[in-house]
Amino acid sequence: MSLNIGDTAPNFELPDTDLKMRTLDEFKGKKIVLSFIVAASSPVCEAELCTFRDSWQEISDLGAQIISISNDGPFANKAFAEKHNFKFPLLADYNSKTIRDYDVLMQDLLHIKDYNAAKRSVFVIMEDGKIGYKWISEDPLKEPNYEEIKNFLK
Repeated sequence: MSLNIGDTAPNFELPDTDLKMRTLDEFKGKKIVLSFIVAASSPVCEAELCTFRDSWQEISDLGAQIISISNDGPFANKAFAEKHNFKFPLLADYNSKTIRDYDVLMQDLLHIKDYNAAKRSVFVIMEDGKIGYKWISEDPLKEPNYEEIKNFLK
């Protein structure tokens, strides 16, 4: 099931880096920049999340919250988040349920059978819980257009 702009964003319940279960509903009432990354500590994911980290104040000033999801476990995510001082939640979708709910599953990453990850993608979820912006890349090496995302938030 492909999600489109205007659709209600699927809720989730995923552990953060401190093993606290977090839901989409707890962030309702503000815009959410929901970033799915391929793999914690991979070079392009590092570049992406560090760019979001460096834009965190600007995005926050635009009334938005950044949340990132990977299919890595919470311990790998914690090491990644601590190394780079991320101020936003990095959630572990280790069974890829939320990744499937958002229809961004990339199967057989690097041609390794059953090594599944998230396609690099960004959704902006509006205050009413509906998807306002959607970007999905089939190329795991391609970063999102950060200026386009910030302009959308404005």
